[in-house]
Amino acid sequence: MLKVAVVGASGYTGLELLRLLARHPEVEIVAVTSREYVGKPLTSVFPALAQIVAIDFTAPDPESIASQADFIFTALPHKAAMGVIPAFMQAGCQVVDLSADFRFQDQNIYEQWYQPHSAPELLSQAVYGLPELYREAIRGARLVGNPGCYPISVILGLAPLLKADLLDPETIIADCKSGVSGAGRGVALASLFCEVNEGFRAYKVAEHRHTPEIEQELSRVAGYAVRVTFTPHLVPMSRGILATLYGHWHHPVTESELYQLYRDFYQGHPFIRLCRPGSLPNTAFVKGTNFCDLGLRVDSRTGRVIAVSAIDNLTRGASGQAVHNMNLMQGWPETLGLEVVPLVP
Repeated sequence: MLKVAVVGASGYTGLELLRLLARHPEVEIVAVTSREYVGKPLTSVFPALAQIVAIDFTAPDPESIASQADFIFTALPHKAAMGVIPAFMQAGCQVVDLSADFRFQDQNIYEQWYQPHSAPELLSQAVYGLPELYREAIRGARLVGNPGCYPISVILGLAPLLKADLLDPETIIADCKSGVSGAGRGVALASLFCEVNEGFRAYKVAEHRHTPEIEQELSRVAGYAVRVTFTPHLVPMSRGILATLYGHWHHPVTESELYQLYRDFYQGHPFIRLCRPGSLPNTAFVKGTNFCDLGLRVDSRTGRVIAVSAIDNLTRGASGQAVHNMNLMQGWPETLGLEVVPLVP
């Protein structure tokens, strides 16, 4: 059994990780950490895990954790993760980091959008954890930067189009909606029920920190610089992301040609589901799973291609993706522990 620790386990992504890891047949959870809940039973914070995970929270001490675990998930805020990951790497652990600290190839870009990087020497070792693009590199990695939730939905929706050079890269718009759990579990005025319920709003327009991550990966796929107009919205639901993605075509294309393009691009990738022609994704149909559902449309009148992507922001957008990466790093089947049927209704 692989001995696993979750560092920063008191948030929604930590809870989702534990939900999945608790039923993973090759994993033993040996440590969960939280500065706020040290010494308290995990189930006193997350009653949903009663009779499923029996463990107490411990302090996030890297030396102690590395002595117990072989594999570390860091579900910490940006900056906090880079403060502990070097110690885990030096101890010989494998790490999947769910913060943004190791998603970027260029230190300068990270620092423009976040803060100074205290472990830049590890950036060249980190692999961007999106298996549909980097499966083989992830298999050989010791450090994986788990992608952001919005970037996953946008990149998977647009990658086949840019790889085939079908879109004008100056015309791409990513119009995305997320459930409130994407804001985290911490108490914040903007996330309170009365502030969110019966409302629908855009936020961080033209300044969201996921923008450079999206552009980095789409540019790598395309082979040239890609710029995206990315607008996130908050929707009064608990979980899920729906991304509607627009771009002008270079030349006319039919929907049947698009569907074949996507089938070929994602062949052999178990967590991509292409909606049948005439139907479009719905966040309700991916809830609690590692699936990304994709639907396609052609607007011949305006010369635009429209791709629609649906994921669960906590599963495919964070913790399920992290477990997927762990499976690849261990040489296990990609779907191990992730064979979850969507919860509907």
